[in-house]
Amino acid sequence: MQRPTIDADLAVVGFGKGGKTLAAAMAGRGARVVMIEQSDQMYGGTCINIGCVPTKSLIYQGEHVDPHTAGEESFRLAAATTRSLTSLMRGKNFAMIDSLDAATVVTGQATFTGPHSLVVRAGDDELEVTATTIVVGTGAEPVLPPIPGLRESNHVVTSTGLLGRTERPRELVVLGGGYVAVELAAMHAAFGARVTLLTRGPRILRHEDDDVATAAAGILADAGVAIRTDVTIDSVADTTTDDGPCARVTYRTADGTTDTVDGDTVLAALGRRPVTDGLGLEAAGVRTDARGAVVVDEHLRTSAEHVFAVGDVNGGPQFTYVSLDDYRIVLDQLVGEGRRSTADRRAVPQAIFMTPPLARVGMTEAEARETGRPLRVAVRRVADMATVPRAKIADPRGLMKAVVDAETDEVLGVTMLSHDAHETINTVALAMRHGVTATRLRDEIYTHPSMTEALNDLFANLA
Repeated sequence: MQRPTIDADLAVVGFGKGGKTLAAAMAGRGARVVMIEQSDQMYGGTCINIGCVPTKSLIYQGEHVDPHTAGEESFRLAAATTRSLTSLMRGKNFAMIDSLDAATVVTGQATFTGPHSLVVRAGDDELEVTATTIVVGTGAEPVLPPIPGLRESNHVVTSTGLLGRTERPRELVVLGGGYVAVELAAMHAAFGARVTLLTRGPRILRHEDDDVATAAAGILADAGVAIRTDVTIDSVADTTTDDGPCARVTYRTADGTTDTVDGDTVLAALGRRPVTDGLGLEAAGVRTDARGAVVVDEHLRTSAEHVFAVGDVNGGPQFTYVSLDDYRIVLDQLVGEGRRSTADRRAVPQAIFMTPPLARVGMTEAEARETGRPLRVAVRRVADMATVPRAKIADPRGLMKAVVDAETDEVLGVTMLSHDAHETINTVALAMRHGVTATRLRDEIYTHPSMTEALNDLFANLA
């Protein structure tokens, strides 16, 4: 029996930020759009369902735990609040597309069957979608490396599984030392869980300067996170102790000593990879790289000219705001002048939502020194910034660091481990994109008392 068919101008596979925004924009212009999402629990994409929104909601609530409420009870309340928030946002995201006359939302697994055709399967049902233009935005997923027992353990979860929990772990073991590992370790420690973080590197946050990573590690340690560096995970095995069922993680230290740590929950935060398995990209002539990422040019076109890839699946920086910029590039290709490209991106900021948050834009000092440029550097402990009372009011911990070209006064990079760093860094990023010099940032007028006025102090201490 012949399967039903929908013909469209644009088909978008994946309900993430770039894809859904493009779908809404094109449908609003009258284009026939089909939005395909494999799960009704993922309308809106990774960010609002299993990424940015739930993590930041729980982190915020962990920073405001009622001291009169037990940690377990506080976490249950926070988890319930977060689930309500993500459910509300998921519904609004679905309505954002479904309410458009020119758009159709289809739920099921999409597979290319040709350059312009897809089959969407949901159970025994099949639907064929043909489209002039197709956009792939299927995101990324956590990686589980081949550590003996890791996949078999009943106590191992990825970030997705951990965020779906309504009960707080009693003892959490975190494998990894990057963004996801640090955020979730800090968050669960705030709710009173005993947290141990194991990382194979000599320190956490390997992409940051040593002094920044050391300061972040100190803050985590003060919050109750036990950090063990230079370790190799040998195995994970389920067992039972006096505290109940758990997983035992066996690891080796740098000197070859073997040790173990038990946790009723083990978080594997060991990287993410693009989701391309099962898409049948070869049927459309779309190439992928060794990691499975869809290969794109600076306009996000794949090896098939009419197919684009946006968001985490194209191997670029895995940030929602980068996916949003991907949308702008593809929209410009479809209905604009076709000039916008990934080459236009400068000074893209990033943030880790520990407490206080760590944010950076531009180069680290180590990266800047590799360029051979003459540098001026300022490193300031937040507690020593006498003219920044906002920090003393809110949170005096952390440090700020600026790296500047000594000859041109160009700001090469700024790192902030401080209260409101995730907001303040945007001011620096905007300044860097528009060529504002270190001297200008030093002498600007900022509101008081605010964290932004720390820029007066930071750039006044360049040496």
